Formats: sequence, structure tokens, C-alpha cells
Amino acid sequence: MELQKKRILIAGGYGHVGSNIARLIRKNYQSIELVLAGRNPQNGEEFSKELGNAETAYLDLEKRFELKAYGAVDLIITAMEDYNNILQEAAVANGIAYIGITGLAEEISPIVFLSLQKTPSAPIVLASHWQAGILTLAAKQAAKKFSSINRIETACLYDELDPIGPMVVAQWDSFVGKALLRQQGKWQVVEAKEEGRTFHLQEGTTITGYPMSTLDVPSIAGITDSPNVRFDLAIGKSIGTNNNLEASHDLYIDIEGVLLSGKTSRLRTLVSDPKGQSHLTATGVFIIMEGIFGLGGQTAPEKGGIFIPETLLSIDTAITRLQEFGIIITEEETPVN
Repeated sequence: MELQKKRILIAGGYGHVGSNIARLIRKNYQSIELVLAGRNPQNGEEFSKELGNAETAYLDLEKRFELKAYGAVDLIITAMEDYNNILQEAAVANGIAYIGITGLAEEISPIVFLSLQKTPSAPIVLASHWQAGILTLAAKQAAKKFSSINRIETACLYDELDPIGPMVVAQWDSFVGKALLRQQGKWQVVEAKEEGRTFHLQEGTTITGYPMSTLDVPSIAGITDSPNVRFDLAIGKSIGTNNNLEASHDLYIDIEGVLLSGKTSRLRTLVSDPKGQSHLTATGVFIIMEGIFGLGGQTAPEKGGIFIPETLLSIDTAITRLQEFGIIITEEETPVN
């Protein structure tokens, strides 16, 4: 049953990712009120009319922020950079649920320590994983098939033909700087450009990716106890482009270890969204929203606190939900001699 009279503030609500989040919410939950906030609210007015039960609002995190200007909000979704944690801290202070999708692994300590010292009364979900936790959810599901794991190598492929692709290329230096990874059971902070990894794509070609400090790396290590975990970012032609379709966004998860059957194997899980990166990220955020409110087959948490998608959500339900939104998940097993 749908929860009534919920109001969600989406910071960056008419941008690439924010607009996809808003569309998914509106398509599935008509009664939820949406506030699309940003520095140029006039740019979102037509979009808010298209959605219905939505409004635009001015939001500039470099200037004074007053939560009361947005009405009684039940959830804040941050689809833009919040370098000073203004929205996170406002959510904790006011007992409002929160989903954040920006911030590398080394940047989340302020909100973690705040939440440990002032326990939030509503769920605070740190989803600065790749695609708001989708990669880690898929990895956690695949890891269930193993009795022991030696290596988990994950990667995403960005396609420059994706509408958001040029933005990634422009921010390449900030994405590929120092990176956190796990090697032989030891945590390492490395210079990403010196630690490139070449891996095979779906169609058999190879590409080089570079490590990045997403939350997927420490979370997957914690879930699986794998001594080797990394996430790499690569730019190239996606499955969609190679099939003369729209650019897709593709996630590669390679797990090597001993299966429950006793065989030593490598299992590849491929997650591909034919609608591209923004839609895939938005779907991840949407499923987290359902988890917070107990919608879409998920169970709402009994109390507030700090969460990550993989501790908030039922994995099986989340994977099924992803497939319902057109995200393709396939697996291929290869024996290891």
C-alpha cells in the first residue's frame, strides 16, 4: 500500500540525474509531492508542470540554507554536490530521511561521526557508490554463490555518447586521483593513473580502467572478506553503442573463488541499463526511497540511523525491482585452472 502525503526535496531535481529520479517517483507514486530545487528554478518549471504535484524552489548551497523554505519535508535526495554536508546535517538535525549519492570513500567521515554521536531519528542513507549502490547490490547477490572469495574486480564503462558522458570526461582528473583499494588483504591508497587495469568487455575487446574511491570497495570487502577488491572507471563504447542503439551504461563484476559446489571459478555479472547512466543512478535512488518508506516490496526500517543501500534493502527484492525497470543482469561462469 502506498504511503500518503509524503513530500520529497530533490536537490538538483531538474538536472540529468535528478529529473530521472523525479520521473520514476511520479510514474510509480502519484501522491508523493516533489520539490525540485536548484539555483535556477525557472529552468525546471515546465518539467514540474509535466510531472504534476511538483514545484520548483531556489537552492544555492553556497548561500544561506533554510529548511523551512521547502515546507514539511519527509526525505531529502541530493542529486548534486554538497561539499559542506549542509543537506546531510540538516536532515540529521531535523529528523528527516536522507539519500546522498555524492562523496568518495574518504569524504564521508563527517556525516558518519555526526550520526554516531547524534543518532538520526530517520534513515540517513549513504549511497555514494557507483549508481547509488546498484553495483554493490549485484555483487552481494553474486557472492552468495561462493564459499570463499579471493578476488572481486568491479568496473563501469562510460560511453561518451551517453548524455552525461562528456561531463565525466571533463571531470576525469577529479575522478581519477588517489584511490582506495584492497590488495592481498591490505588497504592501499594509490595513485590511480599508476594502477590501471586491463579487462575484457562483453564483446571480447579489452579496455583499461583506473581505480576510484567509491563506497563499493570497502562495502564489498566487508560483505565478502575478499582480500582483493577494486573499482575501476573506464571510457569506451558501450554495449548499446556497439549494437547501434543508444549508449548504455555497463557495470562489470568479476568474482574469483570457490563456488558452493566446490569448483574454483570466475563468475562475471554484467549489469547494463539501455537507457544510460542517469537512468541507472536514478533507479538506484528510487529503490532506496522505496526502502525508506516501505514501498515496492521493501520493509521500512523500524528506527532511524545511518544506512548504506546494501544494509537497508532486501537484496532479492532490489534485484527483481531493477529488472522490472529494464536493467539487464546476466552472469557467465568460467572455470579457473
